[in-house]
Amino acid sequence: MAKQKLSAAAAIRKAARDLRYANSPDRKAKRRDSQLQKRKAEKNGKSVKGKDFDHKTRTWKSVKSNRGNGGKGTKKESGANYKVPAKKRK
Repeated sequence: MAKQKLSAAAAIRKAARDLRYANSPDRKAKRRDSQLQKRKAEKNGKSVKGKDFDHKTRTWKSVKSNRGNGGKGTKKESGANYKVPAKKRK
């Protein structure tokens, strides 16, 4: 995919938007859960190199399959489809 051709001002605004999205509570929960699942899999001797954790099916899939929503595209996919466990309190 080609890089977007943005003006300097637009690129700065986009970077700020992307950062806000990446640091939203929902994205942080998904990132935390993915890291936890990766550590668990590696501890159990499973190779997850080149794989992504699919939060919908709770399984490891190829990056291509996971990002493309199993061939259905991502337009209809929403955050409501994900099953991310709540953060455990200590």
